[in-house]
Amino acid sequence: MTSTALVLRSDGIGGLLTVVPALRALRRHGLRVVLACPPELSELAALTGAVDRILPAYGLAPLSWPGPGEEDADHPPLLPDLGVNLHGRGPRSHRVLLNLRYRGEGRRRLWAYANPDVPWIRGPWWDPGENEVLRWCRLLQWHGVPADPEDSALPTPLIASPAPGAVVIHPGAGGTSLRWPADRFAEVARTLTDEGLPVVISGSSRERPMALLVATRAVLPPQIVLAGRTSLRELCALVAGARLVISGDAAMTRLAAAYRTPSVLVSTADGRHPILHEVGGSVPLDAAVPASSVVNAAVRALGAGVR
Repeated sequence: MTSTALVLRSDGIGGLLTVVPALRALRRHGLRVVLACPPELSELAALTGAVDRILPAYGLAPLSWPGPGEEDADHPPLLPDLGVNLHGRGPRSHRVLLNLRYRGEGRRRLWAYANPDVPWIRGPWWDPGENEVLRWCRLLQWHGVPADPEDSALPTPLIASPAPGAVVIHPGAGGTSLRWPADRFAEVARTLTDEGLPVVISGSSRERPMALLVATRAVLPPQIVLAGRTSLRELCALVAGARLVISGDAAMTRLAAAYRTPSVLVSTADGRHPILHEVGGSVPLDAAVPASSVVNAAVRALGAGVR
């Protein structure tokens, strides 16, 4: 009988994208994969081709097995015999998996990074400066499972892009010092529109007010604001068919990379993107990055491409 691995990665889009190579490595190793993640990520999980089912999970709240609606099934899913912590260094995330029980039965094995608070768990030591994709591949390799960090590409969803060939601007949410301000995103959107490029503004329902503010300050019609109007699958199709993604959220640049779409990230330092600015101390992000620098980076990215 095929063994089942319960994998914990219970945060957002960006976190899930960092574990795609590890999930695929587990599947190639012959394991059935149950992913504990927020259920709203189920469409993205399906696109990885490596997840058999989702177990709803939010943050580090206790997990419930076999899952909502399955407790009274005639043949509920068997409790996984392996837990894989692709969420964090522990010990809390370790214990979320260790504490999983169903009808008195507990999980047998756990693959996770070593942590002195759970000394009986064997694993490699955590490197806080390590790239996240490499980190989770290294964990599996320590357990004898080869993992390819480059195996991160996603298939284009079988759904039409809401705006094929557009420049996608994804400002993210407002009200945080780590976000580039709406005025700067608006200036970039206006400049690119004046150059004849189609521009749309993406985001979640929660981020729609910020997206509408950017469009208003750029004097662009509200119809270009797709924030809150796309499913996750439609967002993937949008990014897959985009000319360029400009974002204040690293999750969107990770999604762009999965589709080999050029991207510009206005965020903290990370050498994988054309323009990145690390701001230390009390210097605010908006004082460090002028809109003209992002426009110039966008032009370079459009010229070079990565497809």
